[in-house]
Amino acid sequence: MDVARSLRLVLSLVVVALLVGAVSAASETRTTFFAPAQCSGPSLSAALSGSLRVSDVASYGCEDGWAYLWATVGNGEEAVGVTEVLHFSEAVDAWRVSSRLKVCKPGVMPTYIYRQGCFSN
Repeated sequence: MDVARSLRLVLSLVVVALLVGAVSAASETRTTFFAPAQCSGPSLSAALSGSLRVSDVASYGCEDGWAYLWATVGNGEEAVGVTEVLHFSEAVDAWRVSSRLKVCKPGVMPTYIYRQGCFSN
């Protein structure tokens, strides 16, 4: 009788584990996959247009169609550090700079991008 109870207990635990796995898989969020070329210093830097070009990339990251870029624009005495928040445009297959005044609000973008892109210079 002890073997039967032990077997039932083990089977019950297996069923519970499978149910928990099924529920958590159903509630997963999907992360947009970017090819390495799409989430790279050069591809993010290309979104910055203007007279001063990116001369150095200190850090960057991408998640769910959003990115942050810590970079230096310009050279010599004209060099200045910038932090940009970008959004991927599937229509043109390229990154676009987003106005931090408009998008730096909780819940607009992934938390990682929000923290890295919205709380720096």
